[in-house]
Amino acid sequence: MIKIIYGEKGTGKTKRIIDMANEIADKAKGSIVFLDDDKRYMYDLKSSIRFIDSREHLISGPKLFTGFISGMAAQDFDLEYIFVDGFLRMIKHPLDTLKEMFDVLERFTAERGITIVMSISGSDCDFPDFAKKYLIEV
Repeated sequence: MIKIIYGEKGTGKTKRIIDMANEIADKAKGSIVFLDDDKRYMYDLKSSIRFIDSREHLISGPKLFTGFISGMAAQDFDLEYIFVDGFLRMIKHPLDTLKEMFDVLERFTAERGITIVMSISGSDCDFPDFAKKYLIEV
């Protein structure tokens, strides 16, 4: 399952995704990973959440991102949630070019019972139709 927290810069997406991760940490049966492109919020997360700085693993581009997610799932069969803050900063591609990647991730997460929650910055007029089914209210 994929969920997207979407909005313009400064609308509280990072706070929302951190709060969601911390709430899930109390209920989740499996592993939780928080992926970000810097270490700024690492200490805002509960200690049971595994924090990964994407810069340390050279994650950029949709294929590298998908491969990294697949590798995490292959290594950790208990992986239940992946939170991704600043998704577009990380992969450096416009959202409207990522339909194929989202299709692959949707199948992958459904087969493995993983939920990916990502925060994405942008304006309403830039949000592509294919991604609307993933939106959650902020």
